[in-house]
Amino acid sequence: MSENLIIAADSGMMDQVWLYVLPLVGSIMLTYAIFSLVRDLRKPDNRRVQDRLREKGGGFDGDAATEKAVKASILRQRKEAQSIIAQALSKLSVIGGLQRMLDQANLNFGATTVLINLTGLASIGYIACYFLKMDMWISITAAAGLFFLPLLVVFFIRKIRLNKFLNQLPDVFELMSQALRAGHSLPNAILVISQQLSDPVRSEFARVFHEQNLGIKIEESLKNMAKRIGMMDVNFFVTAVCIQRQTGGDLAEVLDNISGVIRERIKLFGMVKALTAEGRLSGWVLLALPIVVFILELVVNPNYANKLLETEIGNYMLITGAVMQLLGLAMIQKIVNIKV
Repeated sequence: MSENLIIAADSGMMDQVWLYVLPLVGSIMLTYAIFSLVRDLRKPDNRRVQDRLREKGGGFDGDAATEKAVKASILRQRKEAQSIIAQALSKLSVIGGLQRMLDQANLNFGATTVLINLTGLASIGYIACYFLKMDMWISITAAAGLFFLPLLVVFFIRKIRLNKFLNQLPDVFELMSQALRAGHSLPNAILVISQQLSDPVRSEFARVFHEQNLGIKIEESLKNMAKRIGMMDVNFFVTAVCIQRQTGGDLAEVLDNISGVIRERIKLFGMVKALTAEGRLSGWVLLALPIVVFILELVVNPNYANKLLETEIGNYMLITGAVMQLLGLAMIQKIVNIKV
């Protein structure tokens, strides 16, 4: 009896600690982020860059919404780089990976800001579950879900956008090759791409054009794009441009060759995807089947299924089963994910 009282007291003490610590940490990080943002906006250099980015025209005659989004993205990146909290957290590998994922998804958010907001959201979810007198594992699961579900949505947005970008690359290189043969310079050829093609190619090449307009070398702008996209084909293109800028040569012919290679890779990737469709479908079926069976069991025989929800050992079994299901799906996806 005394041991149970001690365990209950320890559990209540831990609840109180989490109740006060999580909101405090989230509030401090959010307040500091707002303070850094307001302070950076008042710097003369930032004001000059902001005025330059707000100028109309600048040689870009494409979609006004795209131009506005690109300029906002450039300015946001500058603010993030100069923020003290961003500099302190930039050494963490998770910050760099998160920022790259946000850029690839074309979401104009900073990694530090997203991390702070997700921490605050998870804290609010945990506190809400605590006041609703829910079990500890439900509170932790809710907090983890509020933290990771937005990241999962960003991941799927990123994946869709990168696939669309890859399918547009052959048209990009062919159009750029034709523009170079017509006598356009490389920056003008990039401008033509940002005007003639649709997103996501439009926004990425528009950003390259605006960066070189702000004084960044065209090679550095293209390297920044390759780093954001993280595709081997884009790296080929940027490497070819950098070599041509240093040694000379027919860049149009090189772009035609790269375009042909990418078209063949896309065809091969489609064949591999068709051949591995059965394995990928099996993974999702194996993930969904236990969930469907459990829901049916709750309807048909609730007394039997509720033991997993109402008992402590049943809760642990549900958590263990969910983790093993996700690990199994990840392993199947890893097996059928054949790189081309």
